[in-house]
Amino acid sequence: MIGSLAGAKCYLVCQPVSMRKGMDGLAAEVAHVLKMDPHCGQLFMFRGKRGDYLKLLYWDGSGHCLFAKRLEKGRFVWPPIVDGRLQLSPAQMSLLLEGIDWRRTVVPDQPEPPSAV
Repeated sequence: MIGSLAGAKCYLVCQPVSMRKGMDGLAAEVAHVLKMDPHCGQLFMFRGKRGDYLKLLYWDGSGHCLFAKRLEKGRFVWPPIVDGRLQLSPAQMSLLLEGIDWRRTVVPDQPEPPSAV
């Protein structure tokens, strides 16, 4: 499922939410807290209070998909708890899902197109 979402943007919700919430509760968080459409086809990532559990919400066109992951050892690397959201690149999202420090990744500068000779 996650590999087929190459064109989707990923938004990380910075405030912890109750991990008891399901699809409808998380969709309501997207609509009311982030002021975004939960049916827009983007990924929304939510964190638990302890930092070792996350949920991903995605609209695939016919319904919501919910992905959950809990680390057995350690915690995910999260940004500071602030209001709002943070947009992650697909590479940063993959690193976060693996429990790797995604903040240390640096996006390289785009190369200049070759000039005509």
